Amino acid sequence: MCEQGFDTWILEVRGAGLSMHGSHPKDIEQSAHAISNQMEAVAVSGAETVLSASQSSSTNTTESPIPLESEIPVELPTVWEESILVTKLTETFITLSDRVSGFLSEGLLELKQTSTVASQIQDLSQKLINIIEEGQRSVSPPLFDLQERLTTTMEDFQKQLDMIVKYDWDFDHYLEEDVPAAMKYIKAQTKPEDGKLVAVGHSMGGILLYSMLSRFGAEGKEPGLAAIVTLASSLDYTSSKSTLKLLLPLADPAQVLNVPIVPLGALLTAAYPLTSRPPYVLSWLNHMISAQDMMHPELLKKLVLNNFCTIPAKLLLQLTSAFREGGLCDRSGNFFYKDHIHKINVPVLAIAGDRDAICPPEAVQETAKLIPEGLVSYKLFGEPDGPHYAHYDLVGGRLAVNEVYPCVVEFLSRYDDIEK
Repeated sequence: MCEQGFDTWILEVRGAGLSMHGSHPKDIEQSAHAISNQMEAVAVSGAETVLSASQSSSTNTTESPIPLESEIPVELPTVWEESILVTKLTETFITLSDRVSGFLSEGLLELKQTSTVASQIQDLSQKLINIIEEGQRSVSPPLFDLQERLTTTMEDFQKQLDMIVKYDWDFDHYLEEDVPAAMKYIKAQTKPEDGKLVAVGHSMGGILLYSMLSRFGAEGKEPGLAAIVTLASSLDYTSSKSTLKLLLPLADPAQVLNVPIVPLGALLTAAYPLTSRPPYVLSWLNHMISAQDMMHPELLKKLVLNNFCTIPAKLLLQLTSAFREGGLCDRSGNFFYKDHIHKINVPVLAIAGDRDAICPPEAVQETAKLIPEGLVSYKLFGEPDGPHYAHYDLVGGRLAVNEVYPCVVEFLSRYDDIEK
């Protein structure tokens, strides 16, 4: 975008991994880099510790004065046996996942309302460790080092969880406070001649743009946007098979009221060893993020370890309304954003990925079809024989720079005042 002459800004809403209070831009930037490095260091420390211990053990064995024949031989499982173990362990994880919502209500509801956020998070982490250990015991023989790896990773991520102070906001806070504040600041800095900006939103960023246009359309006001591009975004997921529906049990009000946050970032990072190393029990998580061979492995690793943040329960509760009749609504439950999207007067390019399991093409189309025909364009990326685009490939995939970005730039250039 910058290379094409756009004065480009990135909005990070509150609660994301690098956000912080501060007054001096340089101080904020330095602190942001420090926090990012710290998060990644904590994330990989558990795995590196186990690897280091293993290497150390191998080195010491060659120098050990104990005769080799006195050591107890270890039988390694065959490929077939390991396949069976992986199948059993996968089934165990699926079964135990059904208990996640159970311990949220059974365990955390026992805590008093006045309990601090920190103590609730610690309790949640310990219960996760206990469940993982139970799953390990249910597989016989156990997979080598799995329990130690997972437990170590969870314990290391407790350090991250301990840094969490308070999460008390929902989607409407983003919409009514964060986005307007950012737009006001950018306009003051750039002083556009027509007083308007162009915007690109991926995933929830696109949902925010749709919701903003819907709100202004309902009120008959000017949104201050010349055009928008949404990538993998929708106001209504009811007609799709989005994998985000897996979060619905966590949004049961009876459970959420006593659980202030859902540490999604920490949970995904704790699960990362199971997605990236043998026996790849949770490798399907990677395919939710990126299609095969579409994202550089190191970039995918950084995405999992740094991108996902802790989710306030209020935010989760509001976002799950997008999976119910009527689609996404405001916190009052009375304003449904898709009911007013036809009132907008801003050109929209809606982009979808053919292998997006989080926001499938049918979900993107569900919102796009409600926008006046002369204002909306729809673009699906991915070919029947490949390449394919999953949720994050649209912004971080190997081909995004050559295929997706030019499409975005070409569309926005039509409405940017520089081109007029």
